[in-house]
Amino acid sequence: MSTLGSTGIELHGLCLGGNTFGWTSDRKTSFEVLYAYTAAGGNFIDTADSYSAWVEGNSGGESETIIGAWLAARENRDRVVVATKVSQHPEFKGLSGDNVAAAAEASLRRLGIETIDLYYAHFDDAETPLQETAAAFEDLVTAGKIRAVGLSNYSPERVREWFSIARREGYTLPVALQPHYNLVHRQTYESGLSEIAKEEDLAVMPYFSLAAGFLTGKYRNQSDLDGAARAGLAGKYLSVQGTRVLTALDSISGRLGVDMATVALAWLRTRDQVAAPIASARSTEQLPALLAAAEIDLTADDARELTDASTVMED
Repeated sequence: MSTLGSTGIELHGLCLGGNTFGWTSDRKTSFEVLYAYTAAGGNFIDTADSYSAWVEGNSGGESETIIGAWLAARENRDRVVVATKVSQHPEFKGLSGDNVAAAAEASLRRLGIETIDLYYAHFDDAETPLQETAAAFEDLVTAGKIRAVGLSNYSPERVREWFSIARREGYTLPVALQPHYNLVHRQTYESGLSEIAKEEDLAVMPYFSLAAGFLTGKYRNQSDLDGAARAGLAGKYLSVQGTRVLTALDSISGRLGVDMATVALAWLRTRDQVAAPIASARSTEQLPALLAAAEIDLTADDARELTDASTVMED
């Protein structure tokens, strides 16, 4: 277990992503995944109000609705840390003060809870003054509707600006950062964000931790991508550099007797400030490899081998 900044909230070393719920996982399967994850000791679930508005026939909020129904059925709210996000729901675009307030209320209703444990500003909104957004989050904290503030997809400059505003106004400081970060996409986090995370002691929860499935080893040539739900995302890593990373993962996972996904997630846990990589499971069969990443510690040599193999990756 790690701790979410100064909040005292304890987090499992693998955060379960909720983006598949209502998309590639129907309600029944989603319930099975959630139950299996928590039965194995997991306690940290990540979603967003926009999941999964991109699916034909969906309108956004499907994932939150499923998680809320599961929480009600299991009556285990106090044992689960729930993180969700605002700015991308079709009905609640952006981060204006009024929008943040309305979106939070909608998320609380769908989740069937009184307080969101960790609330992220999902994507920066250049059209809204950051002061207004930070104030809206502070209002939610004051009202007891959220426990902690997180930032996702923000530039280093804008993260620093948020902290500057929060300190000047006496607002609650962000405690979490959610960047796109994995063995084949390192630049976003390592070019400025990692320094801030260390300075501010931010708990980092990388998303796309398995590069849309590429780091599981299931996509090794173009034919493997045919018909895949994330073909466009995973396909961009089919390169000499991507193959080198897969080779290193093959070697280490074979030696340790674990899945490649386990090793890829375990590598993230060796990186500065990373508290819990986020990974989603379409079915319960995919969960053991993900959960195992929270139980193993790579040796310095293994971590270095993976770092070296991925160093020249270019996004």
